[in-house]
Amino acid sequence: MTGTVRGAARVHRPAQPCPSPTEGAAVHRNVSPPRRSGRIAAVLGFALAGLLAALLPTTVLAAPAAEPGAVSGSAASATMLGGDPRKDSIYFAMTARFYDGDASNNRGGSQHEKSGNAANGDPMFRGDFKGLADRLDYIKGLGFSAIWITPVVMNRSDYDYHGYHGYDFYRIDPRLESDGVSYQQLIDAAHAKGIKIYQDVVYNHSSRWGAKGLFEPTVFGIRDADWSDYYDAPVAGKEYNPLEENAQGKTYNGDVWSSEQPADSTCPDWGKPTGTTDPEGRKNYNCQWPNPTKGMFPASLYHQCWIGNWEGEDSRSCWLHEDLADFNTENADVQKYLIDTYNKYIDMGVDGFRIDTAVHIPRTTFNRRFLPAIHDRLVAKYGAAKADDFYVFGEVAAFVNDKWNRGSVNHSAQFYTWKERKTYSADDAQAALEMYEYEQAQGPANQPTSTNAFLDGNTYHAPDRSKFSGMNIIDMRMHMNFGDAPNAFNNGKDSDDSVNDATYNAVYVDSHDYGPNKSSTRYAGGTDAWAENMSLMWTFRGVPTLLYGSEIEFQAGKQIDCGPTCPLASTGRAYYGDHLAGSVTASEFGKVDSASGEIANTLDQPLVKHVQRLNQIRRAIPALQMGQYSTEGISGTMAYKRRYTSGDTDSFVLVTVSGEAGFTGVPNGTYTDAVTGDTKNVTDGTLSVPAPGKGNLRAYVLNGPGKIGTDGPYLK
Repeated sequence: MTGTVRGAARVHRPAQPCPSPTEGAAVHRNVSPPRRSGRIAAVLGFALAGLLAALLPTTVLAAPAAEPGAVSGSAASATMLGGDPRKDSIYFAMTARFYDGDASNNRGGSQHEKSGNAANGDPMFRGDFKGLADRLDYIKGLGFSAIWITPVVMNRSDYDYHGYHGYDFYRIDPRLESDGVSYQQLIDAAHAKGIKIYQDVVYNHSSRWGAKGLFEPTVFGIRDADWSDYYDAPVAGKEYNPLEENAQGKTYNGDVWSSEQPADSTCPDWGKPTGTTDPEGRKNYNCQWPNPTKGMFPASLYHQCWIGNWEGEDSRSCWLHEDLADFNTENADVQKYLIDTYNKYIDMGVDGFRIDTAVHIPRTTFNRRFLPAIHDRLVAKYGAAKADDFYVFGEVAAFVNDKWNRGSVNHSAQFYTWKERKTYSADDAQAALEMYEYEQAQGPANQPTSTNAFLDGNTYHAPDRSKFSGMNIIDMRMHMNFGDAPNAFNNGKDSDDSVNDATYNAVYVDSHDYGPNKSSTRYAGGTDAWAENMSLMWTFRGVPTLLYGSEIEFQAGKQIDCGPTCPLASTGRAYYGDHLAGSVTASEFGKVDSASGEIANTLDQPLVKHVQRLNQIRRAIPALQMGQYSTEGISGTMAYKRRYTSGDTDSFVLVTVSGEAGFTGVPNGTYTDAVTGDTKNVTDGTLSVPAPGKGNLRAYVLNGPGKIGTDGPYLK
């Protein structure tokens, strides 16, 4: 989920009330729609939802005050896989849209008919953990050894199949679990196949209904003639359960609604008509969701304003969107709530966190609180050495082609990879503002630099990680420039001296949010261009990451997200399971033992063959995984040398993607191309490589293993 910026409480001016969305809220692309459709026709198959809810499992993590660790009784023995995360490649699967292993937990929600999903028989909650578990061999057969999944916590949003509106952070969303495949069991099943699980987590906001266990507002919900079919009446002792969807697509919400003003409400003009109507003609009232209102949320726990300037300080201290209740992350109670929450998932054995909307929290808060808490929990569970294997990569969204985001260091991805370099106030809110103002004044020219990603000539040197914050980043600079691979290469390496260690960057072409250049559509550059992009990602520095379906150019050119205004089947978040029907087995990464049905056709596509072999090659050459790089003494559009040295391992490789290249000043010796098996004996420090063709590459390895894999449509 992408935002733009956010974090510190604004101590230099009073908090602003939340205006209406039209008074300053930028449209946020991954949030619930501002209103639900009120009258929705019956949805076939959902009438038994209440009975099914009683049968399906729901993982409940230990409450915040309880002894950490127990999740369905198994997390105490759960463990992450470990190993340097740069050895892995990542497959990004939106759980609810990947593969439907259990139709009984499918739910369409109140937008099912309005969106057009009902007409397609495509409920927004469709894929699940059972589906992921059923298709682990597909992912392994592609060669991926890590899966990034969308958030797993239970949410109350109208349209949050993607998971970014967490409500009960201590409960796994039951629409993702099945009898026999809980979240814990998915983690265990993936680990049994040597596959890591990277969990998407949200620190900066909860859903419109607050966060269970921290604060839940009692909100106004008048049930007049217009609204009686929209809000359920309160029932004593009854709580929200997303599996209890009725035939109208509505789930019970009476536990947080009140038709009379609560004693603690400070919302002005509570319950009075606003003089306006919603899009379906219902009379609107003050202090009534889905309208965000001042006074519903305490200022100590939640911020009180809308973002006005997405590259300004208020972007770190205000709400992203009307239904994303923005945590005051500088408050100790909020910090404890989030730390306790995510400790539970560490205890379950997840292998890393992708941190959503990281830029909306001040770096000081991450460096003081959240990142040390992750590390401390890992040390306590696994020991100091293995703690460093946990992969934390943050979404610091910057959508401009600048090394520093519009010149603002606080809003730039690389900024978050560094520790603080100055002592600030003991008060976290004050410290966040002090840091913001200090670093803005220092500007890009006075930021720390690093050589951790670069060779010293031909020599690998031990990286200096002493100033590393603990957070790696998604490579937004390369992402924005992946309209073509040479742009991504040139702009990506231009930023590497400002990242603590760019060899840990997560690199992708497009995602569930945007395509390159902030395109709202999935990448549609063509098969040859995709092959070239992949060849660069799998051999250049960083951790290659692929959005589900890109291996067959799934939904190329389609709008990624249109909310409930169009059916999901027409978007970049369409259901992928139809391409995975059948059976598949894989015992090795990048190799399929057997496949039948439609999944066999999927596995026969050209980019599938390409990514399989890229994964085989990358896994066999340590320099392509963890190596530093240099372009010194090298000619060619996308050409570089990489080396990794550790103990008995000394891996050195010369790479060119698509075009010809000339290498000078390299060590003498025998080099063998991993793609063709061609051997070149270097005696004068020079090696020339003819152009292999678009999407193809050459990887000449000093004292290398020879040809890796078999020729395919591009690597040959």
